[in-house]
Amino acid sequence: MAIAILLLMNFAVGYICGSIPFGLIITKLGGAGDVRSIGSGNIGATNVLRTGKKGLAVLTLLCDALKGAIPIWLIARGHTEPAIAIAAGAFIGHLFPIWLGFKGGKGIATYVGLLLALAWWQGFVAFSATWLIAAAVFRYSSLAALLATLAAPAIIWWQGDTYVAYLFFALTALAWFMHRANITRLLNGSEGKIGAKG
Repeated sequence: MAIAILLLMNFAVGYICGSIPFGLIITKLGGAGDVRSIGSGNIGATNVLRTGKKGLAVLTLLCDALKGAIPIWLIARGHTEPAIAIAAGAFIGHLFPIWLGFKGGKGIATYVGLLLALAWWQGFVAFSATWLIAAAVFRYSSLAALLATLAAPAIIWWQGDTYVAYLFFALTALAWFMHRANITRLLNGSEGKIGAKG
């Protein structure tokens, strides 16, 4: 019972950190207005980039990546179950932040940050390599990210870190759900390619 309460508390800490809408905060403080009124209306770094302010997008990317990683490093480093609870909370918090009516980002930056915290060399290297190769071949950022989220947990599982792999398989499923509009556009050929104008 005590362990369950502790894990629930870890999840709650992760959720609170993950639900911080850095994209919204950074664009408002940076003079770019409300990012929810721009482009896709998403609070993630890709939509922040549509404000035309690359620095704000990079800062959003970093903050979204670190908001899950930092609490793991500070609270649960080296302890698998608490770290997984924090990671799950942070990812769900980013996707469904209570402060914004449960309408958050799509999760890729936070996913990468959690990889850095929990399986940095297996997961992060697999994610990076897959993304770069897929982006170069297909020229779709969304497709590259989705394929990378399949590769990372598969590599983690192959390396024997079963519980962390299960976590990332679950996060991958959530990430694919959040990208369902992108998947539809990929299937009908209307998704924008990397470097395309307009």
